Amino acid sequence: MALQSLSARTKLEDVKEFIRLLGSYLEYLEALGVEAVPAYPEIKSFLDLDPLVPSTLPELEAEIRRCRKCPLHRTRTQAVPGEGPCPSEIMIVGEAPGREEDLEGRPFVGQAGRLLQKMLQAIGLERTQVYITNVVKCRPPGNRTPESEELRACRPYLARQIRLVKPKVILALGAVAARSLLLEEGPLSKLRGRPHRIDGLQVVVSYHPAYLLRNPAAKRAAWEDLQLFRKLLSGGGP
Repeated sequence: MALQSLSARTKLEDVKEFIRLLGSYLEYLEALGVEAVPAYPEIKSFLDLDPLVPSTLPELEAEIRRCRKCPLHRTRTQAVPGEGPCPSEIMIVGEAPGREEDLEGRPFVGQAGRLLQKMLQAIGLERTQVYITNVVKCRPPGNRTPESEELRACRPYLARQIRLVKPKVILALGAVAARSLLLEEGPLSKLRGRPHRIDGLQVVVSYHPAYLLRNPAAKRAAWEDLQLFRKLLSGGGP
């Protein structure tokens, strides 16, 4: 009789743990602006998620460095979780680490990173004030565009970073970052130029610094985006 009672209590604890994990996963989706969850395949994939739900940024970064959820872990030098103050009013989200980021373990450290620093300084900000990360935490081979499997694997990490950093405004750099955050498939030219909202947060979309290095003519539009970003950060409307 005692053994049966113990077994019943164990099953009840298992159910409670599943509900807790399910609630954490739904928080991930809510942070990305997802309002409806199909029963399949998302719930099925949830059962395969790592049950660890970090409550601090260092814990989350350690989990990202251990991640084996997509094939990118086989070709990376190291994962690049992100860096910056936590909490921070400002969060910048790029696409994925490049070669130099993969080697150093830091986001935006190459030529594009130097341009990003100049862009921030142009609106009165320093890199040390900003939390910077990417949608995908490991470098895709040859700096190719991240694939859907890789985006899905990293999406909970980005959502958790948003929860922990608590930014006031997010600057999404490049089409991959914009589409991942906004869950929209439109071209970047249609997404930039106006503020967006996800889970109560304001998001400004602009061109990735790497794109600006290849296409200097787009710098004027990027400057307009930065001015909008600065205005929202200061509490002004669009």
